[in-house]
Amino acid sequence: MSIKVLFIGGTGVISSACSELALSRGIDLYLLNRGQSTRPLPKGAKQLIGDIRQPETVEAAIQDHQFDVVVNWIAFTVEHIETDLKLFRGKTNQYIFISSASAYQTPPRKLPITESTPLHNPHWAYSRAKMACEDRLMQAYREEDFPVVIIRPSHTYDRTKIPAHHYYTTINRMRQGKKVILHGDGTSLWTLTHHRDFAKGFVGLMGNSQAIGEAFHITSDEVLTWNQIYEALAQAAGTTADIVYLPSRLIAAYDPEWGEKLLGDKANNMVLDNSKIKRYVPDFEATIPFSVGANEIMAWYDADEARREVDPEAEALMDKLIAVYEGVLPK
Repeated sequence: MSIKVLFIGGTGVISSACSELALSRGIDLYLLNRGQSTRPLPKGAKQLIGDIRQPETVEAAIQDHQFDVVVNWIAFTVEHIETDLKLFRGKTNQYIFISSASAYQTPPRKLPITESTPLHNPHWAYSRAKMACEDRLMQAYREEDFPVVIIRPSHTYDRTKIPAHHYYTTINRMRQGKKVILHGDGTSLWTLTHHRDFAKGFVGLMGNSQAIGEAFHITSDEVLTWNQIYEALAQAAGTTADIVYLPSRLIAAYDPEWGEKLLGDKANNMVLDNSKIKRYVPDFEATIPFSVGANEIMAWYDADEARREVDPEAEALMDKLIAVYEGVLPK
């Protein structure tokens, strides 16, 4: 029997693959959004027009609907969670919150990371906000049996998302023979997950009553160094990478936003144990290596010149950082 599912969002990097897979499995899928996404509505999905930041529009859109599953892909603060609690109490059998693996202890004291790894990230406000959302939802689960499931994606990408802070600007520098920046010495371990692989685990949890009250991460088992990631990107772009290694704290001093994402996430080793999701979704397996994903990425960018945007401010910042760093090196 098909289940009835509401995605708040549903056309983003991660959610788009989940929408496609859910529909292919016969799930009755509704997408609630403002109707302004640059990605097309997946064929077979039913659209509800509403803005989750304006709850009265959502109430008008969902009216008397009851859902087996509600997934909010775009909740980032406790205020957002309070809105969802008011909207969906008594209207769903399962509420899935999209948290973040960056909420885990940073840097981790031991690897691999499991779902029981403490949540603690003093470096990134985004992660702490996600933790606060988790806390509020687990309080609702304990006190009123609100049927929450928590998902913590790690670095999940599709063909439109280059895993480099400045996206195509970094690739363009590679192709022009310019130096590009990597944090540390490029040897920290990282996990990249293709969105179609993520979808296999995620859709398998939808409607699973055994998952209620639980938290899961869903990632690839492939572990790469950042050197290997940049090598794969350069190879897919038909070039090589001339890498300058900079301390994360130096980057943070010149670009706090970039630094926050490094110190609070990417500069740390990220190796995750997927045993739990495999127990709950036995057919889950991540099968797309980043070497394949990198080729998908470059094929998408190279198919349309308009996609190959270069940010002059990012160019100037990278040139400045490299000059500052190389200026203090012994001659």
